[in-house]
Amino acid sequence: MDGGSTDGSVDIIREYADQLAWWVSEPDSGQADAINKGFARAHGEIVAWLNSDDYYLPGAIAAAVDVFEAHPEAVLVYANMLAVDADGQPINVLRYRQLTLEDLLAFEIIGQPAVFMRRAALEKAGGLDTAFHYLLDHQLWLRVAARGEIRHVDDVWAAARYHAAAKNRAHAAEFGREAFRILDWAREQPDLAPVLARAESRVRASAHRVDARYLLDSGRSWAAFKAWFRALMCHPPVAFARLNILVSILLNLTGLRVLRDVYLRWRKGRFSDPH
Repeated sequence: MDGGSTDGSVDIIREYADQLAWWVSEPDSGQADAINKGFARAHGEIVAWLNSDDYYLPGAIAAAVDVFEAHPEAVLVYANMLAVDADGQPINVLRYRQLTLEDLLAFEIIGQPAVFMRRAALEKAGGLDTAFHYLLDHQLWLRVAARGEIRHVDDVWAAARYHAAAKNRAHAAEFGREAFRILDWAREQPDLAPVLARAESRVRASAHRVDARYLLDSGRSWAAFKAWFRALMCHPPVAFARLNILVSILLNLTGLRVLRDVYLRWRKGRFSDPH
C-alpha cells in the first residue's frame, strides 16, 4: 500500500510485482487508512503489517504460525524486536515480557513489526482507528487484548529502523499528546474503564513518561524533564523504572550530551548479533 509516493518506491515495487499478490500506489487518508485497506485485501487467518522502514528476520512468520497453532486461545502474539539505524546496523535489542491488559494501558509499548494477530480478533476489534496517527498500533493492541489472550515469545522476530526522518523521531512530540488521547478514549470503553480505574495513578504516570521519552527524542529536554517529574508525582515506581530518561535529560540540560552519545555508540557496538 503506497500512498502515491514520488521517492522512487513505486519503481522498487514494480521490480518485485510478480512476487506480490496485489499492490497499489494512490493517495490515502493516512497510515491507518492505508493499512486497513491492506487488511481488507488480505485473506489469511493470521495478519500483520510492516511499515516501509522495517523488516522481518528469517523464520519469524513460521515461528508466529507455530505459536498460534500451539495456543489456539491466543488472539495476538509478539516477540522481541531489533532496532537498527538508517544503514541497517543493529543499535539495540528491545526485549519485552508477558504483558497484561493493565500493562498495555500503562503504555508498556510492544514493537509493532514483531506483532501478529488472528484475523477474527482484528475484525472484532474493528481494525486501526483512523483518528489516531502516532500510537495507532498500541490503541489497536488494547482493543484486541480486551477480547482475548496475548502471548509473548522470547525471540527476535523483526527489525525497526530508527533515523531522523522516521515518524518516531520527526514527530516525536506528538506521541505524548496521543497517549493522553488514548486515556480519554479508554475511559469510555466498558471493557477498559474498570481496569483503568484500578490503576489510574500508574497509567497516568506512564502517559507522562511516554511524553518525556518522546520529548527527549525531539530535543525538548526541559519539557521532557517536566513530563518525567509529573510521572514521578503521579506514581514514583513508573518514573524510577526509566531513570535512563532522567539521566539523558540531565546530560542534555547540563551540556554533557556527548557522554550520552558515547554511551549510545558503545551500546550499538554490542548488538552486532541480535541473538
